Parts: sequence; structure tokens; C-alpha cells
Amino acid sequence: MGRLSLIFSTALGVGYLPWAPGSFGTLWGFLLFYLLGAVAAFNSLTMGLVTLALSAFAVLTCHFSEKQLGTHDASILVIDEVVGYLVAVWGFSYSFKTAALAYVLFRFFDILKPWPVGLVDKKVGGGLGVVLDDVVAGILANVVLRLGIFLWGKIF
Repeated sequence: MGRLSLIFSTALGVGYLPWAPGSFGTLWGFLLFYLLGAVAAFNSLTMGLVTLALSAFAVLTCHFSEKQLGTHDASILVIDEVVGYLVAVWGFSYSFKTAALAYVLFRFFDILKPWPVGLVDKKVGGGLGVVLDDVVAGILANVVLRLGIFLWGKIF
């Protein structure tokens, strides 16, 4: 189970890239958003269910990967970035502009780990901890993106 969990938790090996594995892992989320939003024309409920299922899968694979690696939240584990990005774009219709803005916002919150992201990162262990801080970063990115779109509409 350990080897298979590493394949999935590294987003099919993207986590092994020598630089910025989290940013490249997030690109899998970008691609999924495109496929689910633009190609399949999924609604918010379906997107939410896919994100929830992927979140549970990510917690499980990260749990087994951590046991195999003997460390918490190793940089090669990037399936959590995929989940966090999908949370960041949940409820939005696909557009490249929205996808790109969500990418930048999500990476900002994931890398800097402001409160409450940093709190979750420090306090929650195991596979749940690996994924949950990215979910919180995704929620912050989603809220800021919604607020930005609202304000842009009011100003311009």
C-alpha cells in the first residue's frame, strides 16, 4: 500500500520535481478545474462532491505515505495542493482568468500560511493535517477571490 500511496500522494510523481513541487502539483488542480468546469460543465454540487471524495482519498494516501517516509508533510506530497486548489475554485464557472487568479491566491496562502492556515499546519497531524491546511488555504483563496470579483464589479 505504501508504494501505491506514494504514487498518488505525489500526484503521479510531480512531487519529485526538484523545485516548486507544490506549485506544479497545484497545476493538476488547475487541469481538473478545466476538465470538470469547462469540458464536463459540472455544477457546484458535483464539483463539491468530487472535491470531497478527492479530499478523503488524499487524507488516506498521505497517511500511508507519511508512514512509509517517516516524516510529516514531506515536500513530495502534493495531492493536498490539488485538493486545496479545487476548494479555491469551488462554486466558480471555469474561465482562464478565474483559474489563474485562484492559482495565485491559493499559492500565496499555502506558502505564507497566515492564520488560520499556519495554526492548522502546526496543530493537526497525520494525513488529515497534510490536507487540512491546504483546504483552509483554499477557503481563504476562494473568499478573497469572491470579494475581489464583487469589489471589481462595484468599482468598475
